[in-house]
Amino acid sequence: MIGSFIKIVACILGIVGFTYILPVSVALVYHETQVVWSFSVPMIASLVFAAASLLIWRNQKIRFNTKTSFVIVAVAWLAVNLFGAIPLYVSGAIPALVDAVFESFSGFTTTGGTIVTDVEALPRSINLWRCQTHWLGGMGIVALTVALLPLLGVGGFQLIKAETTGPEKGKLTPKIATTAKVLWFMYISLTVLQTILLRVAGMDFVDALSHAFATLGTGGFSTRNSSVGTYDSLAIDIIVTVFMFLGGINFSMYYYAFTGKGSEIKENSELRNYLAIVFISVLAITLLELKNYGGFFNSLRYSSFQTISIMTTTGFSTDDYLNWTSASQVIIFLLFFIGGCSGSTAGGVKVIRWVILAKQFHNEIQKMLHPQGIFTIRINKRAGRKDVVFNVAAFLFIYVIMIAALTLFACIFKLDILSSFTGALSMVGNVGPAFGKLGPSCNYAFLPAAVKWAYCFAMLAGRLEFFTIVIFLSPSFWKK
Repeated sequence: MIGSFIKIVACILGIVGFTYILPVSVALVYHETQVVWSFSVPMIASLVFAAASLLIWRNQKIRFNTKTSFVIVAVAWLAVNLFGAIPLYVSGAIPALVDAVFESFSGFTTTGGTIVTDVEALPRSINLWRCQTHWLGGMGIVALTVALLPLLGVGGFQLIKAETTGPEKGKLTPKIATTAKVLWFMYISLTVLQTILLRVAGMDFVDALSHAFATLGTGGFSTRNSSVGTYDSLAIDIIVTVFMFLGGINFSMYYYAFTGKGSEIKENSELRNYLAIVFISVLAITLLELKNYGGFFNSLRYSSFQTISIMTTTGFSTDDYLNWTSASQVIIFLLFFIGGCSGSTAGGVKVIRWVILAKQFHNEIQKMLHPQGIFTIRINKRAGRKDVVFNVAAFLFIYVIMIAALTLFACIFKLDILSSFTGALSMVGNVGPAFGKLGPSCNYAFLPAAVKWAYCFAMLAGRLEFFTIVIFLSPSFWKK
């Protein structure tokens, strides 16, 4: 069992290490020689570790159950986040260890909150890596491993279940490895398309690729201090807005569209509600900010960008929503609680959970009116299971507890209540920006080290949707 465990984690680190080849290439092109070794050494070390593990335990079949899958996913994600901090710290780009770790956690969990005060002063290869962490973590490092290495076999489904977002997990195809390949193919295709469009719109190739990584991963790291707003380009704003919106949709929908299963898309309850929330929120803020932007279409441009950025937990900005009217800020604040769709790269509670709770609330009202009646929730026009409601209730319970604890912890270190609460909400929901001292024009650099470490834990727990981390840390889990 130990051999299987080490082999899986080593393979995951090896695959992530292999992706260092992209920032190494950029470092060589831009003559950032001091950065090359910061990536090359850990890349070679991870590949050697993976190869040695495969060789030593080549005859040992990988066997694990649901219990051990939680351990593997938790340890793998922790290892990858720490591994991703190595080039940031060793290169000197981020000299403080806690800051380098925070940046890596924020990247892989697709949170996008940064401690870097001058992003444009960083080497281009480092900026590319920051955005690349979003892309790798968005779809899932375990899902990538399952797609590339068939050695996990049927057990790969247990690992992906522990990593994937949403209350229900399923397969698009009979084999989980095939499902992972399909999802990554869709992901890569959208990334390539957005990179080309951003390049045509005026970005250079590295910036276009970096922003495509951060957009489809719904992360929000940028290569510019003022984020996407730096470019002041209508074309770029539209492209990023559209792809942030696409990143917030369950990637299964793209598979259904590709295979001609239009009925699956049409009947999807979560997608319909996602579209409705985005439409209503964008329209409301557009009308509320007409005076601020001097016209409908200009207001629509900035309102739609910022609304979708928060809804999908991307965190890009073209303007500071703290300068908006109070009513618009309330809408943005409410979107912090919603998030994107399950099975997307977006964070947050997820639309489907709110749909389930709303339907269950309706059922409870009906039971009060008709005590003898039998009612059930219907998701995607199919009867839902009662255990899904219990799962959602448990998720929201730990979600609220985590936010409350994190808010209190930050307040102990003298952070004001607004910044503490919305910062906790942002970290747990993997959003990025918050309110107060952590607004879209600010960063997390000034926070005490203890708060940054706590935020790292919250980001990881939020990305894995709590259950994996809570189970991993539970004393009863380790009892035989």
